Amino acid sequence: MLIRATGHRLNITRNRSLNSLELTEAVSNSVNISAGDIASLIYLWNPWAIVTCVGSCTSPIENLMVVIMIYGACSRLAPLAAFGYVMSTHLTLYPAILIVPIILLLGYGPDTPPAKVFRLKISSASKTEVPDNDRFSTSRDVQQFMWKPVFYFVLWMFFWSCYVLLLSSMILNKVDGLQEMFEKTYGFILTVKDLSPNIGVLWSFFLIVINMNIVFMVLPLAIRLKHRPCFLAFVYTAIVAMLKSYPSVGDSALYLGLLGLFATELAEMKLTFFLFFGYIGVSLLSPVMHNLWIWRGTGNANFYFATGLAYTCIQTVLVVESSLE
Repeated sequence: MLIRATGHRLNITRNRSLNSLELTEAVSNSVNISAGDIASLIYLWNPWAIVTCVGSCTSPIENLMVVIMIYGACSRLAPLAAFGYVMSTHLTLYPAILIVPIILLLGYGPDTPPAKVFRLKISSASKTEVPDNDRFSTSRDVQQFMWKPVFYFVLWMFFWSCYVLLLSSMILNKVDGLQEMFEKTYGFILTVKDLSPNIGVLWSFFLIVINMNIVFMVLPLAIRLKHRPCFLAFVYTAIVAMLKSYPSVGDSALYLGLLGLFATELAEMKLTFFLFFGYIGVSLLSPVMHNLWIWRGTGNANFYFATGLAYTCIQTVLVVESSLE
């Protein structure tokens, strides 16, 4: 429901932007297409999401907190966005980078066309007799950054953080305390002590480089996609699913669901056939290779590593192709 509501917010903003650009035909063509419905169906009927629920994995809870955070930011509900952010970062470390699209969503609102599109519209309108107030109202609406929701978000984030840490200290007071909790959660993720094979590539290929590469991508992507903060959140979640130390298929289920929010913009994306059957092939081969090498002790380790590398390459192609549309 939250993914569907987020898609509804994005559709409203998109239609408003198209109307301001006098692209009424594009608005009329997209009336019967609901990106929120598509995204919710993709997430609910995704085999990976079903597998994580059947396997009693905690990924659905983490995904829920991320979706709550994105929905709260799209709706400019600072308490809800702060709650989702604090809880998601409490469960795992990687959603911390989502603070960039959250601040952009709270400040600028949901995704809009680039500002240069509106400037071109204004320059073309300046050749005709258009009042100055009407001419530059659209530009002000797009460019203006609202600091008030961001300020409330920071206050509520501080409040929820103190509340969660207080509850955690009360629960863990008789065990090991907060220090031990941080060492076994955040410390375990950063130090990568367990190198058991998984569907990622960090366990066997350039550990430090891949683990730190996530941080290096935050600023360039934020500069490039600052006018599309919700899409930026999708890109961040996809990169985290590729490069995190202990990934699961539940991480991929999340960003594929968020990808459905942009079904209208990505309807003509290239390599769709390759990506679709690539995901199917990796989904079928990974359990087979895992069973042969880990459980039966037969086969070659390179086969299992090859499936993980192919899985990462497919996700990379998806992110690059969707960003180019």
